[in-house]
Amino acid sequence: MALITLRRNLHHLSDFRIHGALAALKNHPVNHVLKMVKGHLCPWFPSLQPEPCRVRFHHACCKKFHSENGDALHPLGEPVFSQAHDWAGPEQNPKSLDEQMFYRRLNDLDSSEDVLRFIGTLQPLPDSLAAGALQRICEVEKKGGNHKLPKGILENGVFQALCVRFEQESPSLSDTALVTALQALSLLYVGPQSNLLLNLVAESRHRVNRGGLEVRSLCILGESLIRLQGPGGETLELIIYQLQGEKLETFAPEDIVALYRILQACAEKVDRHQAFLNKINTFSLSVVSNLSPALMSQMLTALVALDQTQALPLVIKLGKYAVRHIPHFTHEELRKVLEAFIYFGHNDRFFTTALERHVASLCLTLDPEVISTVMEYCGRKQILSKPIFDAVAETFVGQSEKFSPRQVSELIEPFGKLNYLPPNASAFFRKLENLLLTRFDYFPPKTLLKILHSCSLIACHPVNFMAKIFSPYFLQQLQGEESSVDRLSLAQLTQLFLTSVLECPFYKGRKLLPKYQVRSFLTPCCSLETPVDFQLYKSVRIGLIDLLGARTYFASKVLTPYCYTIDVEIKLDEEGLVLPFTIDEDVHKRLALCIDDPKRFSLNSRHLLGKEAIKQRHLRLLGYRVVQIPYYEIEMLKSRVELVEYLQRKLFPHNVGVRW
Repeated sequence: MALITLRRNLHHLSDFRIHGALAALKNHPVNHVLKMVKGHLCPWFPSLQPEPCRVRFHHACCKKFHSENGDALHPLGEPVFSQAHDWAGPEQNPKSLDEQMFYRRLNDLDSSEDVLRFIGTLQPLPDSLAAGALQRICEVEKKGGNHKLPKGILENGVFQALCVRFEQESPSLSDTALVTALQALSLLYVGPQSNLLLNLVAESRHRVNRGGLEVRSLCILGESLIRLQGPGGETLELIIYQLQGEKLETFAPEDIVALYRILQACAEKVDRHQAFLNKINTFSLSVVSNLSPALMSQMLTALVALDQTQALPLVIKLGKYAVRHIPHFTHEELRKVLEAFIYFGHNDRFFTTALERHVASLCLTLDPEVISTVMEYCGRKQILSKPIFDAVAETFVGQSEKFSPRQVSELIEPFGKLNYLPPNASAFFRKLENLLLTRFDYFPPKTLLKILHSCSLIACHPVNFMAKIFSPYFLQQLQGEESSVDRLSLAQLTQLFLTSVLECPFYKGRKLLPKYQVRSFLTPCCSLETPVDFQLYKSVRIGLIDLLGARTYFASKVLTPYCYTIDVEIKLDEEGLVLPFTIDEDVHKRLALCIDDPKRFSLNSRHLLGKEAIKQRHLRLLGYRVVQIPYYEIEMLKSRVELVEYLQRKLFPHNVGVRW
């Protein structure tokens, strides 16, 4: 971000030139400089906890020249110069130095030593370029995993002279150089007792109070102060106030996203800034098409942190344009985008198609965290994407050891929820079983229960683990510090126990104690069944009354002794006659009507969800004749007569008429 400002403001620089690093060294003996700088730099880097930070190194005056993550990018259509290119000797005049080539050369350098060696060849270096060099040094060290500058850099004479210059001449620095230098130092979390840092912060505060800083400088300064001082400073509040007074039309896209990031850091004060956020959300609709992948990911992340659920038009538009960026997102950026779409409940078929292509082609190289987030996205939105599920299953078979217990759970659950067995199901579940056997104790009880329950939904029964999860020791672990086991876990345990009885008659191990069994799988907060859709039920009820002759011949929402709730139950005697639902004697056959609305299927498909599939499977094993009445067949009927004929074919396929 700093070099964006540098490039944009270079033409405003006066002809005033401050001698560069070599000039400073000539004016001060080396020992004197070393002694003076060590006094300023030694307290810089206390043992602080590092925070994640993404650095932009970007030229804004050239729209085709940009980098989102600190990687060196070059202007399109121009040659890349090697680091061995003969740039300049000590006598070179910076006025003749091509500024764009300077930044390109700076981006080419991937070590602090190279940067210092390069700027050491330039005699009088303008303050803005010197600040850019300082930022590049801090950026390279940050990217290399360092949280403070190495001793060799601190003792480098050119670096020392550079720091002395910024400390002593901070009042005369241009706005661009000042905020860029402060930003550079904030990347490595400089200690607040540093004299250099104190001078730069004080001068920045003075200029904010004076007013007149450009939008870009205010944004850079705001983010730097957040990293250095946290979100509670008075200067930061003044910066936000001044940004509110600017016309949003003058903000570049990167400024808008920087503004979101600043407000994100002050999320606890979101109510105070909500009116301003509403204006930003509305204006941002006009800049979405110009956002890079990194900026788009950052904007969505901020919208989540700020809980901007009222900004759905912006989220939808971001989703539309995210399609083209899917191949260009980094792993972390893609994960953040998916998390935002999960949070806002957004899905788009074009985005899903692009995601399918991306995951299928790169799944073996994707980070486990990204893979688990992709699966969580599919599970939450009930998107049964066979290309994604198949690719993930292949990856898990080959790389299961890379996944943490939480990631394994997030990966496995959608297979059960969406009722899908991959082509390599045998190898897939064998790998899962081996993983659970070898790392059983590493899985939190609730996570393990979710995994095993998901397997049972698709008839991959975890027989080898049933005795363990029904044991008092496991149930005690499941309860933890709470007074009782939560309702969802009890329902999952009960369904697993019912599965062991109905589908695994060979299982002779430990049983689930009655006190841990629930009476119904249909509950408002944590249901293992989908409630019947009332409007669809009303349509079917009308047809049933016409077909059977009276409402007394069928019952609705019948809770069975086996925890399942049947949408409609019809009783037949031995001769096939329909009995009133109040009669329990002479019942020879029970019909269970499953009136399935779209919520019981995967998104935009006719594929039943896992919880509906296991319900129908168990009802059949319990002796019911399951009659599925899906919404898409009801919607095809054009009249009441057609509805009655349809129900007759469904309920009594072998009878010409109905008798009661």
